[in-house]
Amino acid sequence: MTASHVTRVLDSTMSHRESGTGAPIVFLHGNPTSSYLWRNVLPRVTSGRLLAPDLIGMGASGKPDIAYSFADQARYLDAWFDALGLRDAVLVGHDWGGALAFDWAARHPDRVRGIAFMETIVKPMTWEEFPEGGRELFRAIKTAVVGEAMILDENAFIEQALPAASATPLTPADLTAYREPYPTPESRRPLLRWARSMPLGGEPADVVTRIEAYDHWLKSSPDVPKLLLTFAPGPGAMTHEEVVSWCADNIAALEIEHADTVAGHHTPEDRPEVIAGAISAWVERHRLVADPA
Repeated sequence: MTASHVTRVLDSTMSHRESGTGAPIVFLHGNPTSSYLWRNVLPRVTSGRLLAPDLIGMGASGKPDIAYSFADQARYLDAWFDALGLRDAVLVGHDWGGALAFDWAARHPDRVRGIAFMETIVKPMTWEEFPEGGRELFRAIKTAVVGEAMILDENAFIEQALPAASATPLTPADLTAYREPYPTPESRRPLLRWARSMPLGGEPADVVTRIEAYDHWLKSSPDVPKLLLTFAPGPGAMTHEEVVSWCADNIAALEIEHADTVAGHHTPEDRPEVIAGAISAWVERHRLVADPA
């Protein structure tokens, strides 16, 4: 049974879902979701202490008055890991949760045992490399005034982009759960900052620098098993053939598991049973939740 917990973190609080026992497996969501994204994955994972936090400013976590930059998100996530005393962790990341997982692992290489990821930011991109269907959307979001109107005023990332990037229709209850943490324009600032942090055309430079740093770690960490989950591309999918090829060439100790079933960008919404099964088997295969030797 999954329980909810609240942990004091820096000047705020972070909420997380938790079930199971043993070595920690941490599930990190992206934008504009929350730990709710993993609700159908966690019950199907067969071993480990499963933890799924809400990133700061998102879900049921606190909403401090900060800029919600990548560095801010990483700082609060670091504090959450430290507050819970998590070591020898397996990380599972989707969207910006994958980027935060890579970043945390690169900076804490002695505390990570493996990383599984899907539909995430594996490298800085040119505008031409970004999926064509999302280019105009992100150009608009990155434009002053226009982006504020879309994300803060119209709540477009929740009301439009989220359901449009899922192959399985979200139920009214699901949309309500995702909508609930963001009732006002001010509460949606994390969603806007995340969207504007997408590393396109060399900007924002601070995010590109962090991604280049974790890319170096991904290439030079053959002792850490890694798993990339891919699907037949559905709406909004970022992981096209060129991305998979880049990962195969540039990420050490990588296994790629492809499912022919269709999934959109929000893969845990579309294929939770496939994700849980693949992660459970990979964790068992590499004994990632067994006691360290």
